[in-house]
Amino acid sequence: MSTQLPASISEETVREISAERDEPDWLLQTRLDALAALDDLDMPNVIETPGRRWTNLEDLDYESIVDPLDQRDVTERVTAEGVEVLDFETAVAEHPELVKERFGSVTDPETNYLTALSTALFTTGTVIYVPEGVDAEDVKVRAEMNSTSLFSHTLVVTEANSSVTILERISNGDDVDGDRYFSNLVEIATGENSYVQYGSLQNLDEDVYNFTLKRGDADTYSTISWIEGNIGSRLTRSDIETELTGDSSETKIVGAFFGHNDQHLDINARVWHHGEHTTADLVTRGVLDDEARSVYEGVQDVGRDAWDTSSYQRENTLMLSDDSEADASPKLIIHNHDTEASHSATVGQVDAEDLFYMTSRSIPERTARNMLVEGFFVPVLEEVEVDELREDIDDLVVARLD
Repeated sequence: MSTQLPASISEETVREISAERDEPDWLLQTRLDALAALDDLDMPNVIETPGRRWTNLEDLDYESIVDPLDQRDVTERVTAEGVEVLDFETAVAEHPELVKERFGSVTDPETNYLTALSTALFTTGTVIYVPEGVDAEDVKVRAEMNSTSLFSHTLVVTEANSSVTILERISNGDDVDGDRYFSNLVEIATGENSYVQYGSLQNLDEDVYNFTLKRGDADTYSTISWIEGNIGSRLTRSDIETELTGDSSETKIVGAFFGHNDQHLDINARVWHHGEHTTADLVTRGVLDDEARSVYEGVQDVGRDAWDTSSYQRENTLMLSDDSEADASPKLIIHNHDTEASHSATVGQVDAEDLFYMTSRSIPERTARNMLVEGFFVPVLEEVEVDELREDIDDLVVARLD
């Protein structure tokens, strides 16, 4: 592996981070194990074609963008009746057995180099616990990054017959000179017949390199619904994944992105069908302007015992500039015959006939183009069931067009 461990990261660094938070021995050992694994782990898989690697994560200057002992954030957490929404340190102190049992149970800390790095160094995060039978909305986590680098870990645990809607917003606070790095790992572990809707909107400054892996495990009759909006950052690597472990479990992954200038967006949606009678729906739409670039991979993997599976995927990218570039790689991996599945991906420009029609009716060309872009996002915004998040995404799209 070509990536070298930054000199600022050592066992002493990890022990200092853990000691400052008075963490139990098991969590310190998890951090140290992740640190030790870094030398043998690869970067996240990226799509490659002969002579070309679509996203290059190895060449980032981690030495300059990672400062593990200077991590500062301002995070606001809003809870709902019956739900516990705690910062990570408080959760470890008040619910030690729950956190020990569930931490790393959905996402292996040693999945790849970046997950291990985040596990070893995270200093902020949130634990959301939804007891049995509780139905809750309006749980919010608003995080501001105020340092060169920040590593965050969110753990969501729902018990049987419960439901929760969570809105996460990631942005910058204080100005910091130079490039920066933000890492965000999210794990969702559901109980039987529970429902989790997790909406996230990232609008980081364009000097930030952003890595996020959000992964859920759906139990029997459970549903995990993801909404992912990516507007900011210089480079974003976003992975949204669901394991449909239980019978009759469901997932929806809705994504929207808008890149401009020289932004690079590597967007991935993946689902694994393990149980019987499972359903998945993957919907992504993005717009690119200037010299922005997007890479999309969608994977629907249907296991041998996943009988009576329904799995659908569609991704569409709209190009506003001749210098922008988009690649898409939808995949179906099907191991049994009792499956209904489809996938599609399109890349295209604003329809010339639509634009001509509107300008011929005295609508200025730029206004007409902006109206068509807003209309392009409508099908994916209609999939966003949370009004506040849908309006926030729409507002940011309009602001970028203006």
